[in-house]
Formats: sequence, structure tokens, C-alpha cells
Amino acid sequence: MDRRGQALTLPSGTVSKLRMSKIIWRAEDGSAELHPALIPLAASARVAETPCGAGSMVWRLWGEGAPLVLLHGGSGSWRHWARNIGPLGAGRMVITPDLPGLGDSAMPGGVSTPDGVAAILARGLDHILPAGSRYDLAGFSFGALCAGHLAALDQDRVRSLTIIGAGALGFQRSPTQLVKVRALAGEERVAAHRHNLAELMFADASRIDDVALAIQEASTRGARFKSRGFASTDSLKQALMRGQGQLNAIYGAWDAIVRPHVQLRLDLVHGLRPGARARAIPGAGHWVAYEAAEAFNATLLRFLTEQP
Repeated sequence: MDRRGQALTLPSGTVSKLRMSKIIWRAEDGSAELHPALIPLAASARVAETPCGAGSMVWRLWGEGAPLVLLHGGSGSWRHWARNIGPLGAGRMVITPDLPGLGDSAMPGGVSTPDGVAAILARGLDHILPAGSRYDLAGFSFGALCAGHLAALDQDRVRSLTIIGAGALGFQRSPTQLVKVRALAGEERVAAHRHNLAELMFADASRIDDVALAIQEASTRGARFKSRGFASTDSLKQALMRGQGQLNAIYGAWDAIVRPHVQLRLDLVHGLRPGARARAIPGAGHWVAYEAAEAFNATLLRFLTEQP
């Protein structure tokens, strides 16, 4: 964006940088992606860097229009939204940061709590959004926790909040048995990724494709911030009680971290605010935005466009 808040269009395949105050705008060619299917999406993004700890927080933006900010899950990156950015972007500006200490973003310095991450996000959006802009906000898993705290902090700008596969609502997290992959290589590493996706992220292991495996590998390489311990707290519930405005929730009906008690989360969300909406998508697991992308996109678009 220029100094007037107008979006800059940078040519795909360049790595030029423009410095403005505390923000850097650049473009990428997608060559860092681990699967060819992700290259066009990465190459079409406008990339911004804002301050984070001793380095930068990296944001990717597509399209123009009303801003929709998407926060990915723990040990993840913007790629968690690979099947959603295009369908959600018609008439919107889709904004997907890599959260602090994840993906391409620097560690957040001394900040290690969701509300601290929310403050970094709010400051970054100060640079990215034109003055006076409001935005819709959605977060997945750990990103839902951060989104709840951001919505409580940035109430004047957040138009709506949608939490997806959210923990930290005061319920015990259902156990999952994951395999450590950092010391593995080759087919053994791929098999471990497949196991972890089936154990935590997918309801139907037959839906795990090569793109999902590539996203999981990229996520593992970039993961430094430890977020898993927050899921069994009530930190998100407390943030939601401080917030205001339209509240929505989406879960996969077979989400591994909440099954068999998905309905408890839906009921809680319905009771937190008048007009709150909550839906479970049949047959989908924790990473509902990927596994059941068509149904997820339709549900979120309905939440964004229809009055409750």
C-alpha cells in the first residue's frame, strides 16, 4: 500500500522491496514452496513485513476489498488456508500472516502468551490496513485463540470473529498420539507426517494428499513457538467474554481435539453472545478448512454475508 492506504501491485516473480516507516512490502516467486500446486498461490501474494521481536512478522495478501484476516493453527503457516484463499477472496482482501515464531515470522521476543501475540498482530495491522478500516477475523485452532484475544483488544476494528476448531474454552483437550519428526528423514519422515495428520488433523486419512504432506513438512520446518499447552485452558473463553460483535464458530464434526463433545463447544458459543452462530461440518476433522474445503468455504462465506 502507498502512503494513502492504496494497495500496491507488485509483479509476480520479483523480490523488490519498498520500505515505509516500519513496514516492508515485497513480492515472491513461489520457488520456496515444497509442492508445485502451492507455487501460483504463493507467487500471487503481496508480502509485507512488520516488526516482531528481533525480526519481522510476515504477512501475505491477495485481492482487494473488505479485509478478511485469517490466522493459521499452531505449528503451522499461511498454507493452512491454501484451499480457502481463492474462494474466500472474491471481492475481499484476504490477509494471512505467519504467526510469531511460526512459518517465516520471527520469534516474538519475550512474548509467549496469546494476548501478547494479539498485541503484535494489532500493531502489524496498524501498518497494513488503511486508517479507519474494519476487518473480519477468523482463526484456526491456536489461531482461534489468538484471534479471540485480538478481537478483544481491537474491538473498534473487528467486524466479526469466527473461531475454527478452537480449544481453550475451558474443556479438556482430547488426547492425540503424535510422532516426533525432526530427527527423521526420507520415507520414515513422510510416514510420520501422514500419521500425525491422520491422528490430529483429518477425520478420513484417505483425504491426506501430497499437498497436505508438503504443507505439514513446511510447517514442521518453521515451527518454533510452542502453543499446544494452551488448548486445555479457558483463555479463549475469557477473551470472548471481553469481546463484542458478531461471533461465529466452525468445527469439524470429528475434530480430534474435541470429539466426542463437539456439541458442548457449539452450545457454549451460542450462549456467549446474542446472535452467535456455530456449525459442525459432517465428516470433517480438525483441519476442516482443508479436509472439507467446499463446505467450510460456503459456511464461512454465509457467516460473513448473512445477518444472524
